[in-house]
Amino acid sequence: AAVVPLTIASAPFIARLVETALREVDNGLVEAAQSMGATTRQIVWKVLLPEAMPGIVAGLTISFVSLTGYSAMAGAIGGGGLGDLGIRYGYQRFLPDIMLAVVIILIFFVQAIQSFGDWIVRRISHEKPRPFLLCGSKHPLSHLRRNQPIVRTM
Repeated sequence: AAVVPLTIASAPFIARLVETALREVDNGLVEAAQSMGATTRQIVWKVLLPEAMPGIVAGLTISFVSLTGYSAMAGAIGGGGLGDLGIRYGYQRFLPDIMLAVVIILIFFVQAIQSFGDWIVRRISHEKPRPFLLCGSKHPLSHLRRNQPIVRTM
């Protein structure tokens, strides 16, 4: 019963997240595609969407986590689902074991959604993760030439 209102309520939020992800795409990529003669459709499908996809998936992950919380809260007012189970049996009938089980299931479900979303973002991200390095090089002392003495000043 609560799915339709939750879907309608989340649509503007998801649209704003997608818009933000699309705005984060570097304008130089779009200009480069235009200079090579790409049509608007090609720019959208081959430049904007692939570059913005990690941000879009991260936004969808946030939306799904929020919807999980909202659906659990909808159960408190009779919307059904795990929230209803936790309120009806755990809280109103004073069965803390059931309420604790519902909370653990919700935490596990949210963590599974978040982990899966993060995994997808890592898979489709164009940037490779870089280890923390000093001076942005392979080795902290790589700027020194081979066999060059290290001079210390005081």
